[in-house]
Amino acid sequence: MSSPNHAGNIIVNLAGLPEFLRKPILKKRLTEFFSMNREDKNEIINNALQAGPTIQFDKFSTLFKTWLEILCTLSEEQRSTMFSNYINEITSHPEKLIAFNLDGVFEIYMSLDIQQRVVLSVTLKSIVEKFDENAKKRLFMIIPQRAKSEIGL
Repeated sequence: MSSPNHAGNIIVNLAGLPEFLRKPILKKRLTEFFSMNREDKNEIINNALQAGPTIQFDKFSTLFKTWLEILCTLSEEQRSTMFSNYINEITSHPEKLIAFNLDGVFEIYMSLDIQQRVVLSVTLKSIVEKFDENAKKRLFMIIPQRAKSEIGL
C-alpha cells in the first residue's frame, strides 16, 4: 500500500485558496524545499507531478502561475535547483508529464510578464544545455514546439 500523498493534498488545498493566502504559504513551502534532503525533495516533486493533473485546470493554472511568479523572486541558484529537480524527474519518467495539459501550462507561462518569462527561460535554458543528448531528446519529445521556441531550446 502506498503512503499518503501529503504534499499532493497540500497542493490541492493551496489551489483553492485566495491569492493573499496562497502566495505566502507557497513561498514558505518553496523556501522549505531548499533545506530538505534529496529524498524529501524527490518525494515532494513526485507528489506534485502526481497531484497536478488531478486539480481542476482553472485552480491549477492559478496555483502554477503563483509558483512561477514566486520562482522569479528567488535566486538563480534556487530556481535552477527547483527546475533541475523537476526536469531530472521528468526526463527519467516522461509519462508523469503526459497527464498534464502542456499547451495550457505553456499558456500560463505566456501569461507572465516579459521580465518574468526572461528570468525563467534563462534558467531553464542553462539547465537543459547541461544535459546529455539522450536526456535532451527525451525532454524535447514531450515539450511542445511553441514552448521550445519561446524558451530558446
